[in-house]
Amino acid sequence: MTATHTSPPVPPQDTGNAVPVLLGPWQLTWRKFRRHRVAYYSLWVVGLIYVMALFGDFLSPEDPTDTNRRGLFAPPQGIYFFVEDENGDRSFLLHGKAMRQKIDQTTMRRSYVVDPRRVIPLGFFVEGYEYEILGLIPSKTHLFGPKDPDDVIYFLGADRLGRDVLSRIIAGTNISMSIGLIGVLVSLVVGVSLGGLSGYYGGWVDNVIQRLIEFIRSIPTIPLWMGLAAAIPLGWPPLRTYFIVTLIVSMIGWTSLAREVRGKFLSLRSEDFITAARLDGLSDWEVIRKHMVPSFSSHIIASLTLAVPLMILAETSLSFLGIGLQPPIISWGTLLKEAQNIRSIIEAPWLLIGPGTMIVIAVLALNFLGDGLRDAADPHAH
Repeated sequence: MTATHTSPPVPPQDTGNAVPVLLGPWQLTWRKFRRHRVAYYSLWVVGLIYVMALFGDFLSPEDPTDTNRRGLFAPPQGIYFFVEDENGDRSFLLHGKAMRQKIDQTTMRRSYVVDPRRVIPLGFFVEGYEYEILGLIPSKTHLFGPKDPDDVIYFLGADRLGRDVLSRIIAGTNISMSIGLIGVLVSLVVGVSLGGLSGYYGGWVDNVIQRLIEFIRSIPTIPLWMGLAAAIPLGWPPLRTYFIVTLIVSMIGWTSLAREVRGKFLSLRSEDFITAARLDGLSDWEVIRKHMVPSFSSHIIASLTLAVPLMILAETSLSFLGIGLQPPIISWGTLLKEAQNIRSIIEAPWLLIGPGTMIVIAVLALNFLGDGLRDAADPHAH
């Protein structure tokens, strides 16, 4: 009898490039998304913008609705770190310098000069105007601003009524960004429902839905929005007007998603796993809900992410043209309307630069995020 010697199993070598086979589709999508650096950082930017929208009152240094006749078109004020006493000694003090109006008696033009005798101490977690956190918890604490609640400082200048532009931009983030989300949700429900019916059943159902989509897409966008917005009664409360404008904005966005969903359904309905699900006794609704929609849900999310900036730009355009949201509702579009004439831009360019910069940042970040999600959801992308 000869003994047989068996060598111990050799553990698999980690090459560093192998993809774990136990990862699910969502984990693989997230793994690919993180490699897209621009999209990954854009996700953080979008997250910060929505945090600003949720906690706008806490982040606002001033009440966005307060007017101040002594601060009409006041320029932006800087932040300083050191003060000098009478002996010339410097000490650390986070502060801003007060400004006072100066009117030229010849031209009657208003200008502002720094008042060196008065400084405005600044700090974190200071007391200010009263608000409710998430509409539930009363509070007077603000992240940053003057330590004395009676002091006023304009970090990004003031508008024609002396209202703080920075606080109004932060307040407008809530409306403008939420319109994009609500409009996308409406587009999601309508687009997936009609596009799914069109691609799954085909025939006369497909013809009717596709002709409806072609009719809507053939109407010029701006005249359609103007006609629908003109039908809104002027006496409606701001909240109702907000939801109607959201529906108007989302009336166009669902058509593109419906076309994409239809194409996916047409390609999936003849697949073997769909045929097996039907033979297994599942109803049409169960086949769609359990098998067809989840198979390309990541693509739907990417498409919706790319649709959000279009919704934001549509609301901004409508409000800027005066046929969307109207004051006292604060949105980026209504803020841009303050800079609608040349005189305002010349005397107070910050009225255009402030909200315009926020719109550019939000739209670019959402577009980069959508591109990254689309590439990560594409199984053929490298």
